Amino acid sequence: MRIRVTFSKTGSLRYIGHLDLQQVWERTARRAGLPLAYTQGFHPGPKIQIAAALPLGFAGRAEVVDLWLTDNVGATHEVAQGLQSTAPPGLSILAVEEVDERAPALQTQVAAAEYEVALLEAGLGSGLEARLADLLAKPALPRERRGKAYDLRPLILSLECRDLSLRMVLSAREGATGRPEEVLAELNIPPEAARIERTRLILKDEVE
Repeated sequence: MRIRVTFSKTGSLRYIGHLDLQQVWERTARRAGLPLAYTQGFHPGPKIQIAAALPLGFAGRAEVVDLWLTDNVGATHEVAQGLQSTAPPGLSILAVEEVDERAPALQTQVAAAEYEVALLEAGLGSGLEARLADLLAKPALPRERRGKAYDLRPLILSLECRDLSLRMVLSAREGATGRPEEVLAELNIPPEAARIERTRLILKDEVE
C-alpha cells in the first residue's frame, strides 16, 4: 500500500534539512503504528519519498510525502489522525490519500512550486512593481549556479506583487528548478530581508 500525505512544515521544523525530515517521517510513522515497507539490499531503509527538498529556513504550507506500507491500514482519515497524534510540533497533517503503488517516483512528478514572499522592510516595496515589470520584460536572465550557467527567465512561470509581498510560481522539474532567492536577487532584494514560504507543489497531473 502506498499513501500520499500532504503536510505543512512550520515553526522550528523550518530549520531541519531534507535528510533529517526523512527521519522525522520515519519516527512519526513508526509511533503511529504504520507498517512501513523497506527497500532491499545491504542497507535497507523505509520506503519514504519526499516530493521536493525545502531549503533551510523556508516554511512549507502544503508539502507532499509518499509512504509505502506492508499492509492495508484502513481509512485514510484514521491514518491522518494517527500521524498527527505522533507528529512533532510544526508538522501538521493536512490530507492522506491512497495512490497507485506502481506510479512514478514522487520526485519526478513535481512540475512547479508556488511561493509567497513577505518583505520585512517597508523600503523594499518602493518601485517594486516597476522592477518586477522590467524583470519580466527581459528575454533572458543569465545566472550561474555551482559553476554552471543557466537562464532563470523561462523558470519564472508567474510573478506578481501586492503591497509588501510577492507571489511566484517557479519551474521545479529536475534540471530546471527556479529558486525564489534568485528571483529576489534579480529584484535587488536581499534574502535576509524576506520571509519565504512554499505554499504549494504543483504535480504534473495537475497541469497536463
